[in-house]
Amino acid sequence: MPVLDATEWHARRAAHEARVDAWLAPHLARRQAGEKHPVEDFLFTYYSFRPAQLRRWHPGAGVILAGGEPDKDYVETAGGVMLDPTIAKRKSTEWIATLLRNTAGRPAQFGCFGMHEWAMVYRAEGVRHEQVPLRLSPAETARVVDANRVRCSHFDAFRFFTPAARPLNRLQPTREGQHDNEQPGCLHANMDLYKWAYKLSPLVESELVADAFALARDIRALDMRASPYDLAHLGYEPVRVETAEGRHEYARAQRAFAERAAPLRARLIAALDRVAGPS
Repeated sequence: MPVLDATEWHARRAAHEARVDAWLAPHLARRQAGEKHPVEDFLFTYYSFRPAQLRRWHPGAGVILAGGEPDKDYVETAGGVMLDPTIAKRKSTEWIATLLRNTAGRPAQFGCFGMHEWAMVYRAEGVRHEQVPLRLSPAETARVVDANRVRCSHFDAFRFFTPAARPLNRLQPTREGQHDNEQPGCLHANMDLYKWAYKLSPLVESELVADAFALARDIRALDMRASPYDLAHLGYEPVRVETAEGRHEYARAQRAFAERAAPLRARLIAALDRVAGPS
């Protein structure tokens, strides 16, 4: 097993904490003030990983920390402490590994043009983000959806579609069919790499969790810029997917995020293989 001496793992822990603090400090200040930000706060409200959990550093499974102290997650071993091996039994490692491998093995699709966010307000009486105005009128918003094929493959986006929008979707994704539907071009599938990373924590190194958080944070910005909401007052200029130019811009950004996501997905799969051990 690899052994990290105290100087090395203390430095890694400090670097991780400093990186995460740059994300946490503004969020915690807004929370204290009772303020909300539709982009910057999303990862802390939609996902269930608490700020303190994101900040805590772990080296991943099978690594010995020289000079470390045992606690609820770490047990003593020769030369230091390591993660309690029984933690792996409490994680859905096989389900997550299957999803990640299936997603990685499919061709990426880049033709959705962000219509999932539009489908969430299609012919609705209200909107999900009431504090943020829509860029277009409800009738104009509906016409954009009607004029574009809705082809969302991600269940956790599809489940927020309005009843009128659901039949318009080319797919009818379900939770049970998640392994069969997710594909690596999907913004939400790539954003969810953060979810799978933190659900596997502390079995995966915290640097990987933070890398997935950084990707999800950037994807969220595009997701909202391409949505029907107007966030220009917050510094997010719209990607006007109701136009041909905007759809090309969206697809280019979507491809770039898929390229960033691929090595993170591979790192998660590799970490799961290490946890599983020899077959």
